Amino acid sequence: VYALTGFSLVSLLSFGYLSWDWTKPSLVADVSMEPMEKSLPPAFSRPPHIIFILTDDQGYHDIGYHGSDIQTPTLDKLAAEGVKLENYYIQPICTPSRSQLIMGRYQIHTGLQHSIIRPRQPNCLPFDQVTLPQKLQEVGYSTHMVGKWHLGFYKKECLPTRRGFDTFLGSLTGNVDYYTYDNCDGPGVCGYDLHEGENVAWDQSGKYSTFLYAQRVSKILATHNPKEPIFIYVAFQAVHTPLQSPKEYIYRYRSMGNVARRKYAAMVTCMDEAVRNITWALKKYGFYDNTVIVFSTDNGGQTFSGGSNWPLRGRKGTYWEGGVRGIGFVHSPLIKRKRRTSRALVHITDWYPTLVTLAGGNVSEAEGLDGYNVWPAISEGKESPRTEILHNIDPLYNHAKHGSLEGGFGIWNTAVQASIRVREWKLLTGDPGYSDWIPPQMLTNFPGSWWNLERLTDSTRKSVWLFNITADPYERYDLSDQRPDVVRALLKRLVHYNRTAIPVRYPAENPRAHPDFNGGAWGPWAGEEEAEDWDGGKKKCKICKLRSFFRKLNTRLMSNRI
Repeated sequence: VYALTGFSLVSLLSFGYLSWDWTKPSLVADVSMEPMEKSLPPAFSRPPHIIFILTDDQGYHDIGYHGSDIQTPTLDKLAAEGVKLENYYIQPICTPSRSQLIMGRYQIHTGLQHSIIRPRQPNCLPFDQVTLPQKLQEVGYSTHMVGKWHLGFYKKECLPTRRGFDTFLGSLTGNVDYYTYDNCDGPGVCGYDLHEGENVAWDQSGKYSTFLYAQRVSKILATHNPKEPIFIYVAFQAVHTPLQSPKEYIYRYRSMGNVARRKYAAMVTCMDEAVRNITWALKKYGFYDNTVIVFSTDNGGQTFSGGSNWPLRGRKGTYWEGGVRGIGFVHSPLIKRKRRTSRALVHITDWYPTLVTLAGGNVSEAEGLDGYNVWPAISEGKESPRTEILHNIDPLYNHAKHGSLEGGFGIWNTAVQASIRVREWKLLTGDPGYSDWIPPQMLTNFPGSWWNLERLTDSTRKSVWLFNITADPYERYDLSDQRPDVVRALLKRLVHYNRTAIPVRYPAENPRAHPDFNGGAWGPWAGEEEAEDWDGGKKKCKICKLRSFFRKLNTRLMSNRI
């Protein structure tokens, strides 16, 4: 095992992956310290139907056109006929990606900088911000959600049907059984989690979720007038754990020695067939010719559970490329330049203004968006308006032992977990997470749990990394010592963003959330009249006094001055 691990980290350096010229001084010449300008392209003359498909925990390597051993013929065909996004970024875990898709804002601007929204936390999307489906409703769209929500549900105002969706079928939490829809948030804290609208869908138990969700999409299309615009957000549970799939799909991968990889592969292929059925329904019911299909993963693959992000570094939950670079493509007859690969920089926040603009909406009314309209870059091959991405600033994550304000040139406390991309440069501070490279060709036939082959790279005494991602997409060469000028510039950008951050919302768990108090199912437990200290309710005046204090406190903590 140790020999194989050493091979994955060292010997692969000689395989020809690392032959870039990353020493050119001109590569830092255009680092900008000013905010980016936004532009709005003309809307379609006829609002298109929009189908947004989001998969859960699908690794960067786990699609056919990335060289995978997993069969994804439908996704491969849709991507080949559309535009593949090969400079596309998401967030490293579930709630952050989903919130940024729905809100078009970075986590620092929604208070969701830290971790995920857990089932017993009184937390959800901010009530004072307009969601993507709400914006689409304003311009006449019918809006539907099918699948995993994971954006909070402690009160009814948090539910999908209160945040812009006309209908909803799916789970509210982040991890349920694919057949029974049970979810346990700790020993003895278990409940059912499948909902139809705002009611518990007890009658759907026993149906495999991937099939159930695809069937629901087909039913929605069958009963909708194709002359009226529709938005369907399909958030598959697949391929998140637990690793469950119908046996006939597992049989296809019986030659895989690794059991986790075998089950995972079966789930991916099953999901691919579900997308095929959705595409077939679009054509059958007269929607396809005026439809934009967006496909995206929500974060990197979990290598403990069969996923692969090769040749990228890291995995789900990390700010290495394996955690934040996603699979993405757009398929549509409306694309002007089809059948190509785009290197335009795109982030998951960009879908909000892009889709609203395509729908004929006015994104200028939604103040504070961090996303950009990237449709001209996708459809026409124009340059992306995006030149930087704030991956995140998380002041609550465990601070790196060897980070300090001094290590950040007096600009930034490098103990704080943060990451930013500016043009070709990527900076990480604090603890970015586990950082190995895991070649799938060594693991597919390796018996047992392949996580035994992973090894945390020895970087315990570091708290700053700098990479030229354009030249070194696999993050092999840390240039932080060679280019302190770039490090300084990017640290200043972190300071700029941190000044705009709102306080983190990560409340303590509430015992009232226990499913036993809700008939055995997960669901809202707080009354609508109960105001929280962030929703503009009864405590609004107290908020006015405290918000300024906490913002200043947050900024000072980042600078390690108290």
